[in-house]
This record gives sequence, C-alpha cells and structure tokens, in this order.
Amino acid sequence: MSSIRNVSFVSLRDLLVAAGPTVILVTAAVIAAYLLVDPAPPTHVRLATGQENSAYEAFGVQYAKALKQDDILVSLQPSLGSRDNLARLRSGQADIAFVQSGSTGEARAGELGLVSLGSLFTEPVWLFLRTSIKTSNLTGLRGLRINLGPEGTGVPNLFRQILAVNGVEPNELVISELENTPATMALLAGKIDGLVFSSAPEAPLIQMLLQTPGIRLFNFSQAEAYTRRLPFLTHVTLPRGIVDLGRDIPSQDYHLIAPTATLVAREDLHPALIDLFVKAATRIHSGAGWFQQQGQFPSPKFSEIPVASGAAKYYRDGPPFLQRYMRFWLANLFERLWVVVVALAALIIPLSKIVPPLYVWRVRSRVYRWYGELRAVEQAWEGVGDGERESVRLDLLRRLDEIEEQVNHISIPLAYADGLYGLRGHINIVRQRLKTTGPAVEGSPE
Repeated sequence: MSSIRNVSFVSLRDLLVAAGPTVILVTAAVIAAYLLVDPAPPTHVRLATGQENSAYEAFGVQYAKALKQDDILVSLQPSLGSRDNLARLRSGQADIAFVQSGSTGEARAGELGLVSLGSLFTEPVWLFLRTSIKTSNLTGLRGLRINLGPEGTGVPNLFRQILAVNGVEPNELVISELENTPATMALLAGKIDGLVFSSAPEAPLIQMLLQTPGIRLFNFSQAEAYTRRLPFLTHVTLPRGIVDLGRDIPSQDYHLIAPTATLVAREDLHPALIDLFVKAATRIHSGAGWFQQQGQFPSPKFSEIPVASGAAKYYRDGPPFLQRYMRFWLANLFERLWVVVVALAALIIPLSKIVPPLYVWRVRSRVYRWYGELRAVEQAWEGVGDGERESVRLDLLRRLDEIEEQVNHISIPLAYADGLYGLRGHINIVRQRLKTTGPAVEGSPE
C-alpha cells in the first residue's frame, strides 16, 4: 500500500484537505436547499366532504382512491355541508373541502386565507314536494312544512336568498333542519310537505326521489330570471327521460337553478398537492353528465373565491411536464432538484478556481520547504573561516545526509515528481561544493 501511495498520480490526503471545506460547504448548501427552499409535499391531507348519501361524500371517496395511487393518504371528514366545511378550513381542521358557490364572497375568502382549485360540477337546487302540493311558484310555499337542512350546510342560506327574490320571508314557512336522510324519510311519511337539496344528480337520494311515486320535482320556470338576480347561479335543464327513458322519467323537461360545487383549499396547501387534486378533478369530473358537456368541468370559472395560481397554471398549460411521463413522487423529486443544481452551480464554479491551486501548493510545499534547509547549509558554509572549515564541513555533510534521508521518504504524486528529483540533484550539488576547499560560490540554487 505504501508503494502504491508513493507512485500514485494524485495525493488523496492533500486532495481531501484542499477540497474538504468546499465539499462540506456544498453539501450543507445542497441539504439546506433541498429541505428549506421547497419542502417535500406531505403524504397526508384532510378532505372535508358532506352529509351521508350526499354527492360530496361520494366524490370524496373517488378523490381518496385517485390520490392513493400517488401514495397520498386522504382522510375524509364527514360534515354538514358547505358552511361547516368553511369553518373547518378556517380553524385548520381540514386542508381542502367541497364548498358551494355563494357560500362566501371574494373578500371574505381572502380574509380566511382560502383559494379555489376550480369548479367541479353544478349542484341544482332540487325542491321535492308531495304531489298534493300544486303550486308552480315559490310564493305558494307559504305556510308549508319545508326542510332546508342543518345550518351547517349551504342550502339554508342559499334558499333564503331564493325566497327573498320572490318576496317570501323565511318565517312564512315552517322550516325544519333535518339532515338529508331523515328528511327524505319524513317526506315519504308525510311529516313534511317538501324538502330542498342542492346536490349533483349522482347523489343516491336524488336518484331515488326522482323515481318515487307521490313525490314531484318543482320546475323553476323562471330559472333564467334567477340567474340575473343571483349571479352565482346558472340555468340548467333536466331533460325529459334522462332518469329512465323506458319509463319516460321525468315526463317533461325541468328548468332548474344551480350553484356550482367548488374545491376550496387553505392557501398554504403544498403546490404539488394542488396539482394532484386538479389532476384528480379532471379525471373525475371532466365527463359528460346530466347538466354538463364533455370537458366543461373542472373549470377555473364559476367561483367567487380566487383561483390558486398553481391551479390556474394547470388549467392553462396542463400537468407539469415531468408528471406527464413519471410517477408523482419521482417527478416531484426532479422538479425540486433544480434548486439543488442552482445551489451547486453558485458554489462549485467559484470554489473550483480555489481548490486546484491549493492542492498544487500543498503537494509542492513538501518539496519547497527543504530548499530552506538546503539554503541554511550553504549560508553556514559561506561564513566559515579557514581554520574551522574541516570540522564544519563534516557537520554540514552529515546535515546534508540527514536532509537527503528525509527527502527520500517524501511521498509525492508522479505528476509532481520532477520537483522531488530536482531537489535531490540540488542536494548533490551542495554536497560537491562542500567537498571543495573553499566556501560555496554565489549563484547556487535556492
């Protein structure tokens, strides 16, 4: 091993000493950039959904399955609905939630630190009445027993706005606050006259009530006027026969008014998770449906909550380039590595100009320092008088032998061996001069 070191082209020890501080500094900078500049996305996220048997609950399950494919655990939090979900987002109990348009304004959303990831689907206002209720106008609901659901949902506030534009005060109705499933059972039992849902048609209770004898759907024949009075609403049509063509259910076109369901998140949600949720939304909601065309949803439109910049970029440009061809975690890793590359370039380029000269100086210094000893021998010989020369000559020759012995044990890379052999030659030159009768002549190498 000693022989190998003696004939190596590079001195590993000198290289480590010269480059060590640089390596440590670069490593520290890379670790800091990797961990602090753009932290890795969390592997767990909390999604607030909705009531039992609601569309929010059904879609929440689909989101959990979609993100599980990318190793993200989505914890579903059942809730009363939009207003409850907003409260959960505000308190930090949830990271992301389904919220109905019209539940909050842009200014209020900004105060709460909320952003939209896009509108997902329309949520028509479904007013189901017993067939014995013949009214075709909402003013005919006065005195009737109507269930609007718990206050934590978005329906009570929404329907109060709808009643207000009809000149109907809420206290003119007998309003109950049952949840969806108990309210449906109460309607079928005749304990209430009607109930209001605001949900996608995929909700199981909607599907059931559309086909239940003795229950009819209210037709919002003035739907277009509602959209002018309440801008967050849209006019949608439930086509004749869409539920069951064979049985002609429904037997006519129904005009409905509909807010949109929006995916709302806290503004500190990791950008990579925003991409994943918008990707999942595209997969889940982009198909054609009862009230939407192929590709109409998800969309950055139809929301009063500002759209997150990452979501807007996704809608505009599509998924990040690497995520189109790689698994999420691998793509995210490479997307974060650019920060590390910048950190490396910022440090390595200037430091690379320091390390080579420092390495060369350390290697050559093992040779150069002996020239000081050699020069000391010459100077000692130059100041010797005639009577002392013989004794001093012997001492200086012994000193040269000691110097030569130590020089012979110097380990130096082959690339710098010329300096070592030059030193040995100069030692012999000084030795020859000491063997002459006079002191060393001027001009001897230093």
